[in-house]
Amino acid sequence: VVFPYYPRLGRYNLNFYDAERACRDQDAVVASFDQLYAAWRGKLDWCNAGWLSDGSVQYPITNPREPCGGKNMAPGVRNYGLRDKDKNHYDVFCFTSHYKGRFYYLIHPSKLTYDEAVQACQKDGAQIAKVGQMYAAWKLLGFDRCDAGWLADGSVRYPISNPRRRCSPTEAAVRFSGFPDKKHKLYGVYCFKGQH
Repeated sequence: VVFPYYPRLGRYNLNFYDAERACRDQDAVVASFDQLYAAWRGKLDWCNAGWLSDGSVQYPITNPREPCGGKNMAPGVRNYGLRDKDKNHYDVFCFTSHYKGRFYYLIHPSKLTYDEAVQACQKDGAQIAKVGQMYAAWKLLGFDRCDAGWLADGSVRYPISNPRRRCSPTEAAVRFSGFPDKKHKLYGVYCFKGQH
């Protein structure tokens, strides 16, 4: 599973080494061109440029449009070429393949702050899930849940496999709600129980 990633700081904040660390923090590695190409063939469409493992910066477009290289361009993987691994800053494409354990939305009587979310998963004998685990459950298992929930990096997301009106009307996707204030009691939480 290939997934685009950027940290709480916002877009285009990672040099290559930060990008490697960001993927590692999500139990993933920086994706190779072949992995990104396979994801593009699987309909990944992402308009932000991200690092790949060879030090190049690319992004996959299945639906050509103005801000993403132009409307009249053919669909494909857009390539910025090799970039300076220290000085240049982009997002990153991460790759994860191992999925050992159970990813789930924790049924809880109330909405939670980030710290309460972390504790709620621990109480359930699990850990707050990582972004890569959500993408893996969504892509590999067809996980579908229309509830926004906290993830370990402080972001709030939810995975939709069956597009529908109030959740993700046009496409199956992992929807991203941003990096809200961690004190907001507005969200549930996704947990992950690893197999030992």
